[in-house]
Amino acid sequence: MSFAATAAPFAAPHFETIDCYYCGTRTYRPMLLAQDDLTGRPGTFRFVTCDCCGLAYQNPRIPINEIVDYYDDDYIAHRKQRDWGVLTAAYTRAMDKLDARKDEIASRYVQLDSASSVLDVGCAVGSFLRRLRRRYGSQVVGLDFKDLSSHPFASEIEFHCGLFYEAPLESDEFDLVTMWHFLEHDYDPLRSLATARRVVKPDGRLVIEVPRLDSLTFQLFGDRWPGLQAPQHTVLLDRDRLHKFVEKAGLEVVDYLPYGAFPAYFYLFTGTAFRLLNGRGLNLRKAIYPYFLGHVLLSPVLLFEKRLNLAMQTVVCRRVP
Repeated sequence: MSFAATAAPFAAPHFETIDCYYCGTRTYRPMLLAQDDLTGRPGTFRFVTCDCCGLAYQNPRIPINEIVDYYDDDYIAHRKQRDWGVLTAAYTRAMDKLDARKDEIASRYVQLDSASSVLDVGCAVGSFLRRLRRRYGSQVVGLDFKDLSSHPFASEIEFHCGLFYEAPLESDEFDLVTMWHFLEHDYDPLRSLATARRVVKPDGRLVIEVPRLDSLTFQLFGDRWPGLQAPQHTVLLDRDRLHKFVEKAGLEVVDYLPYGAFPAYFYLFTGTAFRLLNGRGLNLRKAIYPYFLGHVLLSPVLLFEKRLNLAMQTVVCRRVP
């Protein structure tokens, strides 16, 4: 059985050349070429390494007004597809478990209750925030650059559509700000981190989860690593450069976790599929069956996910006093 997706006709993208997101240097060396392995749409996307600071990032990139087209109804975080056949219940449990894992991480560092305020940047349909509102009674605000306010989950939160650093948010407003797989998509990560520093309270916390470039799955899959997610991912962060980004924005690291809420198994499965499909795209409806089967088979290994540096990383930050 083939798991390749059938890509719809898609206009050839435009590109713009950019400077390094961290140091502004214009010189770089080639790193790798990637494809849109998830959908199979045509195109080759180049990642480079900055000659000055060593940051890995996509250059050239698709302009921000055009990249929105790559977040279509097949984008799994937006939950547009709700019928997964006999595995619909398993899919729903997996997504609920993801929100529970986010809750478990965040609530270690912030006391969540009816008096707390939470902002989730890149909130998608807002299911994580809905969980916090229902469980703790917290005041919850979500922001995403794509308008997903019509989703039933989003009806229970205060939803803002647009760019984070342009949103009408007050300074010192939130006890907790979260960025679950947002920063690697960002077109101005330092500006977003500075905005997070402004809106979080002096004693509040910022939680950031991103794919980890210096991870086992990148070593295994290289140019088919799911963490590339071309062309949506603009910047690739190892542990050292993630720390440098938050520190440059006036934040300090309270804790570092060599894992995240997002399951590393997803990268093990999709990385293997991307290798086999070689750019033809992944049909998620067909892939969901072997996905859950593989999860069962690998469950003994996944018990050690937090120690194996498989794919994800999380930093918990606060404002520098």
